[in-house]
Amino acid sequence: MTTITISRQMGSLGSEVAFLVAERLGYRLVWRELINLAARRAGAPEMALAAIDELDLLGLTPSPQAQRAYIDEVNRIVNELAEQGDVVILGRAGQVILHGRPGTLHVRIFAPQPLRIKRVAEKLGVTLDKAAAQVEASDRYRARYLRRFYHAR
Repeated sequence: MTTITISRQMGSLGSEVAFLVAERLGYRLVWRELINLAARRAGAPEMALAAIDELDLLGLTPSPQAQRAYIDEVNRIVNELAEQGDVVILGRAGQVILHGRPGTLHVRIFAPQPLRIKRVAEKLGVTLDKAAAQVEASDRYRARYLRRFYHAR
């Protein structure tokens, strides 16, 4: 196996799992730099901020053309990474983009919502109500991203 994709829920410790897996296997971990590279290649730097802003705090709305160019570049980069191998790809719909590709393991990290809320509250130093709102907004954003750009659940 040369490629691992990891999707996760906010507060599930999925990012931490991805870091540990990459370290243990000696694989490259690709995460946020994929967002930045895709935005640069697409000529749409605002997409990097919009993609990272999963809680929609910045209110960015890149044009449909910028969004399409960005998604096309994400797809291209994820496939390039898989071609190189020995990589852990965190997020960005890697599980959808590389669906059915030989030599690829897709992992989904999830946890019960109350535990996720507690972890987010502790990590960010916010109330449980605020953490719950962030977890729910993150879940909606991630589901909407997959539906909108990949017609997937």
